[in-house]
Amino acid sequence: MEITLSLFVLLIVMAFLCEFLDSSLGMGYGTILSPVLIIMGFDPLVAIPSVLLSQAFGGFTATVFHQRFKNVQFNSKSKDLKIAVIISGFGIIAAIFAALISINLPKVILKTYIGILVLIMGIITLRNKIFTFSWRKIIGVGIISAFNKGISGGGFGPVITSGQILSGQGHKSAIGVTTFAEAPICIVAFLTYMVGRVIKEVEPPVWNISVNDFFSKMFSHKIFQWELILALVIGSVLVAPFGAFTTRSLKREKMHIILGVLITVLGIWTLAKTYF
Repeated sequence: MEITLSLFVLLIVMAFLCEFLDSSLGMGYGTILSPVLIIMGFDPLVAIPSVLLSQAFGGFTATVFHQRFKNVQFNSKSKDLKIAVIISGFGIIAAIFAALISINLPKVILKTYIGILVLIMGIITLRNKIFTFSWRKIIGVGIISAFNKGISGGGFGPVITSGQILSGQGHKSAIGVTTFAEAPICIVAFLTYMVGRVIKEVEPPVWNISVNDFFSKMFSHKIFQWELILALVIGSVLVAPFGAFTTRSLKREKMHIILGVLITVLGIWTLAKTYF
């Protein structure tokens, strides 16, 4: 899809708004932006990797400001850092597996699964039910969330943020941890998409292709649409400090309601876009 100057600016604005939601509430970037880009006419296998890479940039930037505004603590002995590392470690493996599936599997079943899961998480969050903290629960929601991310470019934030809160993690810490943990998962999933697409495009065996041809195909416009990626990166990076500051300003009493409503709406919206 050709990107005009006006569309380029619109993409920056879209990324800005979606990343504001994501960096301030821990969800919404990929869950909203991926289906919107596909509706606009972008190839899903171009749109999803673009969302993944741009969110990595936005996530790393927002993490710096979440730390600066003391929404989260990432010192060497902090619980927040341990949770982020565990989620990223297990999530990277799940995201690789999911991205490989996504290249070859119809999306309707996977989108239905994501929509139902997010909807359930939203309803539980609205009830404001808190469970005892458990590392096993954190690992579980990390794997599920990263699988969602690798499959569709979205579905990570609603599950991992609400999952942490339900496991006993504080609201602001959960948002900061989600923002940080999501970035390396996005990078690995993006690279998996790129390499997987090239392997699928070339004539077997792939080992016989020259390195120059391999990278030429990887960064061809059919697979790597740099204008789309650049627009999304600009929008997601610019908004990072505003999102983190918003998280700092939100009161705990209001956050479970805001998060619960947003998660529930995203679940319903995902299901609606899948079948209507």
